[in-house]
Amino acid sequence: MEVSVPGPAGRLEALWWDVPAGVRPRALAVVCHPHPLFGGTLHNTLVFRCARALRACDVAVLRFNFRGTGASEGSHDGNGAEEDDASAAFDWVRARHPGVELWGAGFSFGARTMGALAARDLRIRRVILMALPIKRFACPGIERLTQPGYLLFGGKDEFGTRAEFVARHPDLPPQLELDEVPEATHLYHGCTPLLEQRVLAYAQRSLGLPVTKPAERAAVPVDSGGGAA
Repeated sequence: MEVSVPGPAGRLEALWWDVPAGVRPRALAVVCHPHPLFGGTLHNTLVFRCARALRACDVAVLRFNFRGTGASEGSHDGNGAEEDDASAAFDWVRARHPGVELWGAGFSFGARTMGALAARDLRIRRVILMALPIKRFACPGIERLTQPGYLLFGGKDEFGTRAEFVARHPDLPPQLELDEVPEATHLYHGCTPLLEQRVLAYAQRSLGLPVTKPAERAAVPVDSGGGAA
């Protein structure tokens, strides 16, 4: 469902994927997109794949466009102001389902943004950070995370593999789980289903659900605004 979220720089364009009426969501997730100056939007295929994996676990999901992206008001900042956009997105989802645990997720620039926000916003109880672009940008806050989290890398990611991440961040909190898709580049060309599978399995483990094999997964309706590949 298309929605408009009040943000600190104006209205934020968003898509809300709620659970069915009468179902209490197991968690609420905000998923952040890649860098808008390189074509990143809420319709990014990998952002959609992450959202679909979470929604399959009865997690309600909001994807939104950062300031200055798509129909979102304001101008791109790139120096931390997008964290405030994500914070406003959490305000919006929490108002829809008070008392439900908040999860934060993001891909590339979106992962960097979500990680920095989660380090200072303890409303966020779990993070899923995919393809952190450590060779292009500093990723502040990662070593200060107190939440459990899942960090997914590509073994051929030109902007940072798991080994390169560990070398740059040797003092990682023990509650962070690191994983890697060996054949994946930064944009997961040919590997998008693997990203979805890894996120789904992590969400299932985190929620105490049985971890299903790909052939066992129930179909989840495709969001008409999504960029599924």
